[in-house]
Amino acid sequence: MNVEQSFPFEAEVTAKRSTFADWFVKRRWFMLGVVVPTLIAVLYYGFIASDVYISESRFVIKSPDQKRSQTSTLANLIQTTGLSAGQEQTNEVLGFVRSRDALKSLEKDVGIRDQFANSGADFLSRFPGPLSQNTFEDLFRYYGNMVDARLDSDTGLAVIKVKAFSAQDAYAINAKLLNLSEGLVNRLNSRAQNNGIAEAQKQVDLATIKAKETRVALAQYRNAQSLIDPERQAVGVLEISSGLVAQRAALQAQLEQMQRVTPGNPSLPALQNRIASISNQIALQDGRVVGSNSGIASKLGGYENLVVEQEFATQRLNAANTALAQASAEAVRQQFYLERVVDPNVPDMPLLPRRFFNILIVAAVALCLYFIAWMFVVGILEHASDD
Repeated sequence: MNVEQSFPFEAEVTAKRSTFADWFVKRRWFMLGVVVPTLIAVLYYGFIASDVYISESRFVIKSPDQKRSQTSTLANLIQTTGLSAGQEQTNEVLGFVRSRDALKSLEKDVGIRDQFANSGADFLSRFPGPLSQNTFEDLFRYYGNMVDARLDSDTGLAVIKVKAFSAQDAYAINAKLLNLSEGLVNRLNSRAQNNGIAEAQKQVDLATIKAKETRVALAQYRNAQSLIDPERQAVGVLEISSGLVAQRAALQAQLEQMQRVTPGNPSLPALQNRIASISNQIALQDGRVVGSNSGIASKLGGYENLVVEQEFATQRLNAANTALAQASAEAVRQQFYLERVVDPNVPDMPLLPRRFFNILIVAAVALCLYFIAWMFVVGILEHASDD
């Protein structure tokens, strides 16, 4: 009786197993292509995937002249057709944040390699992953996935987002990147300022040397020629000569009068000797100015050339000093500074992974791929049956 009763039960179980096997065989590709990936996603995102914290900061790079109003429509047009003030520097800073140099600084100062290799993170998320090695290049690629630096075109602000497996790590990396960005802006300012001022200072130094050389050359010429100021000395000599000429003219008139009135006056020879002596003095004074290689006139040309060179060197020095002052003012005017709009935050909850959303994505993608493959196979079978 027991055997007879158990036989229908076993037959029923066998039938159910056969029905389930048939159902599974008919839907095996759906199970393998859609259900299994979805179950894996549920397992990973639901129980394995580590929490990821995101720290965000925002900044803008400005220059002092941005606060000044534009004075013309043309200036406004030029401002809007090119990069705005500070945007070029912002792109440079963002490029630095994404660079290997920034990663090297982070590896040295905050130990970013150890933070990304957090033992509490799951094996697929932490560094190095299953398909990567513990090398700097692999770390750099991993860094590009964990750090996002971009320019928000809507607000014009630069945004740095850092992902890490703990809130403090995300904050520390973001804060360090912001400090490195400020340091880069300061170095760019210093480099631009030093380049402009250094060139102006070089011109000042050259002009100063030239001015000193002309002064020394003028002093040596004066000592060699025994002259202080040939022009003034020539004027003095000519004034003396003019006075002697006037005195000789008076004596000559007196002599002529005495020769007419008293031809035998015994003072006539003395008067004639005096006139002759004055004439000799006049000739001597004129000879000091002109008429010989040692005269003041022969020395005046070289002196004037040196004076012109000295004046030109002085003007050049004054112009170089003015250019240096302008370069300093321009360097200050063109300096840029990083203004923090949003400081790095310490996240109080993980924002990633979006577990339910990622599971839906996996399921949707698997389902789409399944239907694409199914339609492809059906199309092939239909063409094969027609043939």
